[in-house]
Amino acid sequence: MDLSLIPSLKHLSSNNFFLLAGPCAIEGEEMAMRIAERVVGITDKLKIPYVFKGSFKKANRSRIDSFTGIGDEKALRILAKVGKEFDLPTVTDIHSETDALKAAEFVDILQIPAFLVRQTDLVVAAAKTGRTVNLKKGQFMSADAMKHAVKKVQDSGNAQVMITDRGTMFGYQDMIVDYRGIPVMQKFAPTILDITHSLQQPNQSSGVTGGKPELIETVARAGIAVGVDGIFLETHHDPATAKSDGANMLKLDHLEDLLTKLVAIRATINKF
Repeated sequence: MDLSLIPSLKHLSSNNFFLLAGPCAIEGEEMAMRIAERVVGITDKLKIPYVFKGSFKKANRSRIDSFTGIGDEKALRILAKVGKEFDLPTVTDIHSETDALKAAEFVDILQIPAFLVRQTDLVVAAAKTGRTVNLKKGQFMSADAMKHAVKKVQDSGNAQVMITDRGTMFGYQDMIVDYRGIPVMQKFAPTILDITHSLQQPNQSSGVTGGKPELIETVARAGIAVGVDGIFLETHHDPATAKSDGANMLKLDHLEDLLTKLVAIRATINKF
């Protein structure tokens, strides 16, 4: 896969995967900087190209009283500070055309949420900012159908596009990853596997999303073995106190061990 079209990933080694990781939502400057510093230390050691991830706001919530953010501009400025402080590309979700214009001033990559990936106006608005666009595959879509979302970005004059698979709905309140879709989507754009969201259990009766974090390593190992270009995961010092998606996040203390194993798997795969 030719990644030269993605300036945000210019330091990518063709022999390794890249990583998009960070908290689900920006809860404050101290936590964002603390997480970024820890992940940078690990990824530098393991030679993994790293993109810091954090949502500046959460628009898709189960309940009206769920945490949505600390303020758009405040969170975006924190993302910009993380990028500058650690010399990192950054990525955040957008939910509207105005979000695209606003966020593009502060981050390198605009992420289209899975539920919104068929929204043409949103995808086109993101593409026209000139920023890299990361398209989350809809939980309701086939891998092959993502070629149309990719084409919307390209037809808008932007070749900087990636796809992220975050699982497919399987019955009620559960998802699965169909690894057959990875090589299909790689025909259209660099493809990332979202480990933690693939283990969500949404739409719980409590209105709080559940998850299966104990399977993070299982899903990640399989993705690397299949040959994904990148890994996406959310991490936090204390997932139990995270304001969003804590049930499926990876505890930051476990990140180095996981990534060390994944680098070893990728090195073995590259021999064949």
